[in-house]
Amino acid sequence: MDYQYLNQINSPTDLKKLRVNELKILATEVRDYIINNVKKTGGHLAPSLGTVELTIALLYVFDLPEDKIIWDVGHQAYPFKILTGRRDQFPTLRQFGGISGFLKRDESEYDVFGAGHASTSISAALGFSVANELTGKPGKILAVVGDGSLTGGLAYEALNNLGNLKKQLIIVLNDNAMSISANVGAISKYLNKIVTDPIYNRIRDKIWNVTSKLSMGKFMLRGGLKKLEESLKNFLVPGMLFEEFGVRYIGPIDGHDIQDLVTTFQRLKNLKTPILVHVLTKKGKGLVEAEDDPTTFHGIQGGKVGPHPPSPTYTSVFGYTAVELAEKNRQVVVITAAMRDGTGLIEFDKKFPDRFFDVGIAEGHAVTFAAGLAANGIRPIVAIYSTFMQRAMDHVMHDVALQSLPVIFCLDRAGLVGADGPTHHGMFDISFLSMLPDIIVSAPKDGDELRDLMHTALQITDRPFVIRYPRDTAVRFDPSRKPQFLTPGTWEILHKGKKLALIATGSMVYESELALRILTGVIHEITFVNARYIKPIDVAMVKELIGSHKVLLTVEENVAAGGLGQHIRSLCQNDEKVHIENMTLPDAFVPHGKRTELLNLVGLSANHIANKIRELLK
Repeated sequence: MDYQYLNQINSPTDLKKLRVNELKILATEVRDYIINNVKKTGGHLAPSLGTVELTIALLYVFDLPEDKIIWDVGHQAYPFKILTGRRDQFPTLRQFGGISGFLKRDESEYDVFGAGHASTSISAALGFSVANELTGKPGKILAVVGDGSLTGGLAYEALNNLGNLKKQLIIVLNDNAMSISANVGAISKYLNKIVTDPIYNRIRDKIWNVTSKLSMGKFMLRGGLKKLEESLKNFLVPGMLFEEFGVRYIGPIDGHDIQDLVTTFQRLKNLKTPILVHVLTKKGKGLVEAEDDPTTFHGIQGGKVGPHPPSPTYTSVFGYTAVELAEKNRQVVVITAAMRDGTGLIEFDKKFPDRFFDVGIAEGHAVTFAAGLAANGIRPIVAIYSTFMQRAMDHVMHDVALQSLPVIFCLDRAGLVGADGPTHHGMFDISFLSMLPDIIVSAPKDGDELRDLMHTALQITDRPFVIRYPRDTAVRFDPSRKPQFLTPGTWEILHKGKKLALIATGSMVYESELALRILTGVIHEITFVNARYIKPIDVAMVKELIGSHKVLLTVEENVAAGGLGQHIRSLCQNDEKVHIENMTLPDAFVPHGKRTELLNLVGLSANHIANKIRELLK
């Protein structure tokens, strides 16, 4: 498109050539460019629309790449990508072979620290600041925190350390009152108090403006006024949380007023102490429907609104079944970590608000909170994306598994998730969860089996129960069908053959079904097994398959190390009569792209499975 200023911006240096009034026009152009492209490619639309003016002001005042900006949750950073040399690549956003939807160190010299999960920026930025000091490097360090990242405990661990070290660091709090859903918890209410009672900031500014005009006794007077200021803080801004951490609080300021932003950052640029600048932005700014419904427009698919493929999906089946279980059992509660909508729990929240708990971006707390509930007679279902559960691994081990507590973990986005890429692929959950003693790890082959497993999990009272499922359609789901109890550690034979045993788990059962349709001529040679339980394994069936088949082929959407295939190999290690092949995800981080493209890339598509079977039957 023909833009007046955007087409001229190939680096932050070009942006600095504009006047401040021209920056306002540039902001309009950047916003228009984001909307036009993301509606085609899909991506995190509303978060980035809210950071346009903030990004422009930061790039205008600071000197990148010598100065460094560390973004918290890189989906705020589409304007940053566009204005740091990736404008012409932006139409490839989140497409296979295109640029990432998050920050990546190997994509640009301006992406100094990558992140797809929240609450990391202050810790990383403090590391950059200390490294600058130790090595004598010049440059300012900034962390942009937003989209609910202050609901995560890591941010406070970093603030605590920063207040002790007192290094140069400017923290920009992008406060849009949202994570993906609306922010929850005490910190959100605290920030709202600051926003709705700005009297303190007006009084402080007047005090310092008046004393700056005095020629004599200015510093003595300011010393006395400093004490008055502290009293005003405690009276007008309850708690003064950030200043108690030793971080100077500035704001709140309008995050869409470029002149105010530029002036503020210019004044703060050369200060050596920790500073937090509280910036108020509107998520979805500039697109009316996104401003009115920032949750829906947080992430959109190319050509349509919403984060989910057509129903029924595994996510929607989970949400339906959670409501079903809660209707029958008053002890059932659900916990999620800022992902009510993404995990399919809107209806549960509406029907059982007193039994729905969104703990914010705090996965570790979610798990230990669930452990406390379970230890006191409640049946918690914890709904967290597979990749986010990695953060809570210690809590699963120490607080749940070690105490044999019956917490039900439902892991959405297990396996390859598509355009969100390596930060969000659920490639490792089988490995890191199934290594724990006395835990049940399962994966349904379709929506009906997901419902069965959830009903089964509620009847298991002496250990944790994990159910992993992909971001995909649920293949089959009949809500009128009566749920079945699936005895833990039992598999299902879908087809009986005599030569090769195809053992698939979870999402790979359907992919294997497609493969068998390709292999109609040799179907009589193949026994097809649904390994719905990864731990415990159906040992009796494995031994029977070893004795009756020449080849065992396992297929799973998880890395090889610690996966289902490796567990089966351990049972067959002394049996030289059977040949075992494992089809898994590679020992590498998989890039972003459509799920079908990625399955083909890693060799787990139906065609790849069919080809492997042909090879083994020879």
